[in-house]
Amino acid sequence: MIDRYTLPEMGRIWEDKFKFDTWLKIEILACEARAEMGEISKTDVDVIKQKANFDVTRILEIEETTKHDVIAFLTNVAEYVGPESRHIHYGMTSSDILDTTLSFQMKTAGELLLKRLFELKNALKQRALQHKNTICIGRSHGIHAEPTSMGLKFALWYEETKRNIERLKRAVEIISVGQISGAVGTFEHLSPKVEEYVCKKMELLPAPVSTQVIQRDRHAEFLTTLAIIGATLEKIAVEIRHLQRTEVLEAEEYFSKGQKGSSAMPHKRNPIISERVTGLARILRSNSIAALENVALWHERDISHSSVERIIVPDSCITLDYILDLMTKLITNLLIYPDNMIRNLNLTRGLVFSQTILLKLVTKGISREDAYRIVQDSAMKVWGDINLNLKDELSKSDELIKYISINELNEIFENKNMLKNVDFIFKRTVLSEE
Repeated sequence: MIDRYTLPEMGRIWEDKFKFDTWLKIEILACEARAEMGEISKTDVDVIKQKANFDVTRILEIEETTKHDVIAFLTNVAEYVGPESRHIHYGMTSSDILDTTLSFQMKTAGELLLKRLFELKNALKQRALQHKNTICIGRSHGIHAEPTSMGLKFALWYEETKRNIERLKRAVEIISVGQISGAVGTFEHLSPKVEEYVCKKMELLPAPVSTQVIQRDRHAEFLTTLAIIGATLEKIAVEIRHLQRTEVLEAEEYFSKGQKGSSAMPHKRNPIISERVTGLARILRSNSIAALENVALWHERDISHSSVERIIVPDSCITLDYILDLMTKLITNLLIYPDNMIRNLNLTRGLVFSQTILLKLVTKGISREDAYRIVQDSAMKVWGDINLNLKDELSKSDELIKYISINELNEIFENKNMLKNVDFIFKRTVLSEE
């Protein structure tokens, strides 16, 4: 689960020690709450706080016999505390600490992921401003369409990252709930005030209603949000992979000194980071489906969700943390080739101006259908013959020259108006927060 690429800060949240530390904190807080209410002696709580401890190896050893992780934990804690341990876990069910802990872990992980998203947003903003006026060809269906700017690509991803930040903020809020409500959520053996006390100390809100578990729609929202963020990263990665193709080469992942691209071919420079992001985004989507499957449980609870969550929640958080870090570094160091962009823009020899000509004809009073036919007749000749260009072919069209002069035609092909509204778009997005 935790490999050499994982940041220790995220990985630590999902280690046994962090989990058991949180379990112990919740159990002690519940005892504190009961002492505040006069149900147990504050002296006993002081003893619990002083002596309470655990040993991960010992817990796992006990669990070999009990086949129950919470009981193994409580048994080990009691070995440290002694007689006062009778107050620990009073009136609680396993899910009270399991689910409250999981919420706390997801909240903590979500806050780290938000930091990652802000870092990515800042990197995208910087590159958007840098390449606001870097002209490149826009493509639809993979085919040349009309000119755009490289900065607009970054601006698009920046805006989507802003939406992902808001999505994740909401998902963190949704999952930031705890429960200390007993076997089926009725508080039969424990006052709701204990839950209020514990949740406040854990910076969580009490779940308004629970069964034996916190309802899994909350977890599904969190994990589907991570999947959406992963889909955005894949979207960026796929674009970079296309732009790095040999025939295109408008952008390229940074290739460090000493890096090797292929065991067989010394010339290779492959988009390996983008491909890695693309692959790991699939894991996030798969895990989100499993989270949706966990929403429907039998009656007040079964444990069909439990084994799944032990895999999908840590793995999704760690995976997204990793690929957010990858993508931020990739964007920051991405190599951009404006000369190749101009070369590619000119590959179709003026076809990118076809709509501009069409609309010019319409303003002269020609029907759209006739204007389309006139321009397409010349465009298809250029499409089929690499020795032709659109401006020359249009200048030979008797129908077109009736309406558009050669001087007007030359002006259209001077490229002056390609990005005339880019500043307007930037004011709505990249510059809107300044």
